[in-house]
Amino acid sequence: MGIKSNRILASYFNRFGETGLDAVSPAPVPVYTEATGGIISDYTDSGTHYRAHLFTSSGTFAVSQVGGGGGGPSDVEYLVVAGGGGAGGGGQSGGGGAGGLRTNLSGVVDATPSPLTISTPFPVSTTGGNGSGVYTLTIGGGGGGAPSSPGTPGSNGTSSYFGPPSTPDGITATYGGAGGGLTTVTANSGGSGGGSGNSSSGSDTGGTGNAGGNIDSKPEGNTGGSAPGYSSQYYGGGGGGAGAVGADGPGPGGAPGGAGVQVAIAGPASGTTGVGALNPGPGEYQWFAGGGGAGGNTGHQSPSSTSAGGVGGGGTGSASGAGTGGASATGGGGGGGAYPGNIGANGGSGIVIVRYERDSAASTAKATGGAISYYGGKTIHSFTTSGIFHNPTSLTVDYLMVGGGGSGGSNNGAGGGGGGVISATSQPLPASPRPVVIGAGAVALRGGPSTNARVDGADTTWNSLTAGGGGGGGSYSSNPAGGTGRATNGSGGGASYGGSGGSANSSGGAGGAGAPTGAPGYGTGGGGGAGGAGAAGSNTAQTAAAGGIGTPNSILGTSYVWGGGGGGVNSGGDGGAGGTGGGGGGGCENSYTAGAGGTGGLFVGGDGVKAPSPDPGANIGGDGASNTGGGGGGGGAVGNGDPGARGGSGGSGIVLIAYPT
Repeated sequence: MGIKSNRILASYFNRFGETGLDAVSPAPVPVYTEATGGIISDYTDSGTHYRAHLFTSSGTFAVSQVGGGGGGPSDVEYLVVAGGGGAGGGGQSGGGGAGGLRTNLSGVVDATPSPLTISTPFPVSTTGGNGSGVYTLTIGGGGGGAPSSPGTPGSNGTSSYFGPPSTPDGITATYGGAGGGLTTVTANSGGSGGGSGNSSSGSDTGGTGNAGGNIDSKPEGNTGGSAPGYSSQYYGGGGGGAGAVGADGPGPGGAPGGAGVQVAIAGPASGTTGVGALNPGPGEYQWFAGGGGAGGNTGHQSPSSTSAGGVGGGGTGSASGAGTGGASATGGGGGGGAYPGNIGANGGSGIVIVRYERDSAASTAKATGGAISYYGGKTIHSFTTSGIFHNPTSLTVDYLMVGGGGSGGSNNGAGGGGGGVISATSQPLPASPRPVVIGAGAVALRGGPSTNARVDGADTTWNSLTAGGGGGGGSYSSNPAGGTGRATNGSGGGASYGGSGGSANSSGGAGGAGAPTGAPGYGTGGGGGAGGAGAAGSNTAQTAAAGGIGTPNSILGTSYVWGGGGGGVNSGGDGGAGGTGGGGGGGCENSYTAGAGGTGGLFVGGDGVKAPSPDPGANIGGDGASNTGGGGGGGGAVGNGDPGARGGSGGSGIVLIAYPT
């Protein structure tokens, strides 16, 4: 009885000791933001728990609960990077400018160092966005590099956006400006400006940066480099980056692209997230928006045979061959190629990352590497770029691996094949660090029949396993047949008019055949998908061939589809739809409707694009969705020799590794 009495007394004195405010209004319960969308990464940095949502293809960010009551804030932090610009063609060309970069993460500075952090907070709510807490994220694609002849400028990247749908109230990062070419040297302005091409007249200036204007007086990029004329040197200018201007030719070591900046929003800067580009100096990831290096001249390689891309994903320019593309999901500008006869490289796609505070984070992970999240009693490591998975102790794991998708053909082009998909459950994994290599999606080439080679996707590898890249789609005239899928599981590319579809080796789907020659229509086949063949092209059908479907996998808790093929085209009909699994939609001529991209994984492949006359350069097939292995859609044509026609690029691959939490 005494024990009960003591409890009553304790309760009495507790009530007696409460203040008037306590008695009327209890202390608020801490609440933390809850949201879905993208690839989720939970981590702890300096004692604070965070959740980051990574978007490498367009999607939605859905808020179901908002922080408050002494818990996390109702504001979110963001990084928005646009697609980088493509480099000019013909050699001695300018590097592509980086995509514009916007962030409100504190402490971000450029090379000056001047602060780039936007001070305006970004509040979210369950009634914001579209009225039900859903916000739109649009990821800008990289701009196309220019063909080798006649040496025109590349194409601008496309802008990225985070905010309410269809309103100007969100955050827009402006497209990267294209680099100038050999004969048309003018560079474009953009988030960062493209570098100038190099002419005999000299005084060729780069494109200006910050084309989208300022937020809180914080620029989103810098000016591209200039070229003084090839009476004194033989390089174009480097593309501008978010952190620095592009170098004037011939800058030290050629004409490098301007540096990007580090925005450590997806995990600790010294971690192994693999997000963004690696800066080899400090050995840290999460560098973005580097400008592309300039192209040079094979007969004049002094002071260097290459022009480095700016740290942050900028592609390398070359004075002896082709440049390299800007890195996917960094907004890096494309690198210029050498004179004579080299094309400009494509810019890299953009990225959006959104993060907020949490009450707990990744404290139970038994391994390191990738973005770490939790679902259904499993810990999931998601690798969207290459990195290292290190399990200090033996584990039993499930895994999914997807190869890079093949590109669509350029002129009357067929769809690219989807990347190979391999998976397993309950597999023993002895303790060891193991590299993860993510296969890049094939970068589509641009140009008429003389420059439309097939381009296959790259392989994804881990733990002695390989998910093969998809075969490239065929193009009219010189390369009509579809490319064979790589390894033993990549899907075959579709074929152009008169060609045979690419095979898929022992698994995956074959590419669809092109329509027979000798009849009107020029129908091209769809790329094969991991779950089925691409459709054959037709001379009579008014809807062009669809890409093959991908294959489902539920390692993320929901059954998503991966590795879809890109759609083909038909000059007498619509562009074909990309296959479910991330394939890009087919392109088509200007008088018809382009095909829609297929949904794959967490993301949607790009739609096909019809050419609005008189701009044949816009006649581009849709890109496969990043990190789904989707094949690119076929490019259409305005006439059989359209130099601006380009297939869509393939989507990059992914590796997902899960084990019991």
